[in-house]
Amino acid sequence: MNVNYVVSLIAVMVLALLGYVGAGPLGLQGVFGIIIPYLAVVIFICGVFYRIVRWAKSPVPFRITTTAGQQQTLPWIKQDKFENPSSTGGVIVRMLLEIFLFRSLFRNTSAKLNAGGKLSFGLEKWLWLFALAFHYALLTVILRHLRFFLEPVPYGLQLLEGLDGFLQVGLPGLMLSGVVLLGAVTFLFLRRLFIGRVRYISLASDYFPLFLIFAIAFSGLLMRYFTKANVVQIKTLTMSLVTFHPAIPEGGIHVIFYIHLFLVSVLLAYFPWSKLMHMGGIFLSPTRNMTGNTRAARHVNPWNYPVKVHTYQEYEDEFREKMIEAGLPVEKE
Repeated sequence: MNVNYVVSLIAVMVLALLGYVGAGPLGLQGVFGIIIPYLAVVIFICGVFYRIVRWAKSPVPFRITTTAGQQQTLPWIKQDKFENPSSTGGVIVRMLLEIFLFRSLFRNTSAKLNAGGKLSFGLEKWLWLFALAFHYALLTVILRHLRFFLEPVPYGLQLLEGLDGFLQVGLPGLMLSGVVLLGAVTFLFLRRLFIGRVRYISLASDYFPLFLIFAIAFSGLLMRYFTKANVVQIKTLTMSLVTFHPAIPEGGIHVIFYIHLFLVSVLLAYFPWSKLMHMGGIFLSPTRNMTGNTRAARHVNPWNYPVKVHTYQEYEDEFREKMIEAGLPVEKE
């Protein structure tokens, strides 16, 4: 049994239990509904700002673009303008393809040792597909939840919610984004669990966000379709938080909501310090956002300091007689 995913699973279960006990038997709705969400947002904003500033200040003296295409060179050699861009426009297109379509992940390959010891490589399209589904489902869920923080609800959000629930399955209507998110997280977890080479490099920090997002999605589906939490009361609370007049609504809200909100708060606070921060890091990655023009322009490290060198001419002047005696060729007799 992999201790990393067991520890992560127990940690998420403890967090869910903490939310249940705190907002349920202990009656700390004010703590779990007001104080912790505010604290999580502050940690999230400060953490993201700190990480972005730190990355922006990191020196990048050389062009270190990661490419898989032909760089601009001689006129009769065709350049791959998007894979190995030499202009700002090409870099922008490349970044857009990376951000919205995960282009590098689409080309990702996996190695497999076949019978007879023969090594073969294959494309991992399922990983790309489920990763794309996961991110877009998560984005849709986040955008849909903005209706709890806006009054009136913009038409665009109403349209998105209508498209997300167009199947009209059950009452309330089934939202595809929640189901897709749950399924994609499950696939990403099972991939780490059953593929040996992936399981070998997986740490607790890889499993924890998967379990946390799974718990958030599961509690959200549970709250929507089974416990039937009071949506009006929830919006009253969220609007009070947004307008900085926090107050727990009279009549109370089902404890499952506080568990859901607490897990979301933990994810927000955890986000800037985890691998999830690749969402912001992709924009500042020098391997992606730089032009590949090392053949067209020479890039000199601006921090190079003058050093004393021993040229070949000086070397030959010093050892010429010994070189001649040894039969080594010299430029000057």
